Amino acid sequence: MTVFLNGEFVPEEKAVVSVFDRGFLYGDGLFEAMRVERGVPVLWARHLARLQHGAAVLQLRLPFAPEALREFARQLIDTNQMPQAVLRLVLARGVGRRGYSPRGADTPTLVMSLHPAPDLDAAPAARWKLVTASQRVAADDALATIKTCNKLPHILARAEAEARGADDALLLNTRGEITETAGGNFFWIEGGSVCTPPVSLGLLAGVTRATVLELCGPLGCKTEEKVVRPEALTRAQGAFVSLSTMGVVAVGALDGVAWPHSPLVAALQRAWRDLIEQDGGG
Repeated sequence: MTVFLNGEFVPEEKAVVSVFDRGFLYGDGLFEAMRVERGVPVLWARHLARLQHGAAVLQLRLPFAPEALREFARQLIDTNQMPQAVLRLVLARGVGRRGYSPRGADTPTLVMSLHPAPDLDAAPAARWKLVTASQRVAADDALATIKTCNKLPHILARAEAEARGADDALLLNTRGEITETAGGNFFWIEGGSVCTPPVSLGLLAGVTRATVLELCGPLGCKTEEKVVRPEALTRAQGAFVSLSTMGVVAVGALDGVAWPHSPLVAALQRAWRDLIEQDGGG
């Protein structure tokens, strides 16, 4: 496997970064993960925009222009002959002085790598089991809206889900409100509307989340951002998780309680699939 590292294409065994890189030491960085279909990174422009926004928030410098990054991604896909894959991009602050101060860390680290992609044909048939995580995330955390490398609560929540035989974990914030899952954004169907928590509660501003909300319009579906606790989900007529690697995945059960399957979920799955087949959806 060939990896892109700081402007060079190198074999993965030689793609190494310093043990003093702040991304390794403190999680001082950002990452993006997107699907590649027919050699095209899906929704590249939106992922890059989120990366640029996150870099501005963290005062990180992108070492390459957007056009150059796009070309590097194309070359990486071609070199590895992986027209269907998951593209992961990591931007870390780089090596600096010991301690929390970012002073002196003036040379960012940028890595792009490719990984096997989940089978899209299996996604419509999948009905994930979720469990409510015991781990909580901070309410109203502004940093949660960007994709930082600080994901320990999500890692612990996913580990808990796997230990309990589930596919993913539903995360609540410190006020007990529903936010997202460990690996994606959470939606439910209520009264014919597609509902999801607002990002202000402490959750990622997902690229696929925003895309799903846009797809609802042409399907005649109303959308609503709602602040709810888990007990409110008893009114749901269905639920799903959105994530960049798989699109829309139906939820079949939460904490052992089965949920109905809404035809709206199947319609959104088809709409998302149609979108990415149009030059990666932009």
